[in-house]
Amino acid sequence: MQELIPINVIVGDRSYRIKINASDEEKVRMVTRKINDQLLLFKTGFAGKDMQDYIAMVLLWFVTEQQDGNLNPELVKIADQLKGLETIVDQALDK
Repeated sequence: MQELIPINVIVGDRSYRIKINASDEEKVRMVTRKINDQLLLFKTGFAGKDMQDYIAMVLLWFVTEQQDGNLNPELVKIADQLKGLETIVDQALDK
């Protein structure tokens, strides 16, 4: 079993410390960069109230972009993780 390593990733304007397999670090950073690039495009191209709106747009974009008949199980897992992050953001904003 591979050792999990802690890394910090930034999605939108928030930093998250996550533990991943060392072999997945490059992939996670690439996906994070892709998400942040798309967030920036949506922020400059569409009206939204807050970061949560843009994260929801990126989530929908990311899942539909990757879909070609079947959803990739890894993408479903990423989508679920993003939904979890969205829940955390919602809870923080409600306080």
